[in-house]
Amino acid sequence: MRLVDGAAAIQGDLPTSATREVEVPVEAGDALDTGIQRFSSVQVVRERQAVVLRATSDWALTIGGDCGVSLASVEHASRQHPSDVVLVWLSAHPELHTPETSPSGGYCGMVLRSIAGEGHPDVALDAESRIPFERIILVGARDVDPAEADLIIARGLRSLSTDEVESPDMLLEAVRATGAKHVYIHIGLDVLDPSALRGLADLVPFGLSVPTLTSTVSALRAEFTVVGASIVGFSPASPAAATDDLPNILRIIGSLTR
Repeated sequence: MRLVDGAAAIQGDLPTSATREVEVPVEAGDALDTGIQRFSSVQVVRERQAVVLRATSDWALTIGGDCGVSLASVEHASRQHPSDVVLVWLSAHPELHTPETSPSGGYCGMVLRSIAGEGHPDVALDAESRIPFERIILVGARDVDPAEADLIIARGLRSLSTDEVESPDMLLEAVRATGAKHVYIHIGLDVLDPSALRGLADLVPFGLSVPTLTSTVSALRAEFTVVGASIVGFSPASPAAATDDLPNILRIIGSLTR
């Protein structure tokens, strides 16, 4: 419900003509023997997002929910530009689990592995839409489980710390090295330091400042073509509490859209 409040608070400051709402099931959903909690609801949301995205003539910014909503959005962008999309994953968590390694069974912790085409077959993207690990760049990941750390090393994922993106040069170099011209920008708001944003379910210290995040986004947009983006994870303690965080969230939205 906190995610619902967060999404509604942001929507209230967006132009109605430019937004499309994706209805999320109110029921909890069922795992359906996948090892993924609420799997049936995850699939319903994915299908409803896909319908909205197919009707979009320009690139789309997905706002609200947890990081699981990036699955459909990345899939859509990748299908539009096959084999030429770099995924910049700005988040405190790499979200690289499978149902076998996840300590919680929550899909949010598995979504990036699905985007890479691995994990449970019902959510793993196919060969035409997956983003391989060599075109995924982690930024600001600092709450990493052992299974995820092992995977990052084994697959050679590029991971930049918060210190390494104080200037955008290293990130730009990493994107250039992939040879791709299009970029999808996923922003889990927990990439920010708790001093910049309080409305999060999991506050992870030593994150980015809002100016660093917005300048990073601006640098990516200046050199590459953005084909999709997500801003996820806003979960204020109450609708009233959302008010304090909205100016910073709107600055981030502005860096993507102006």
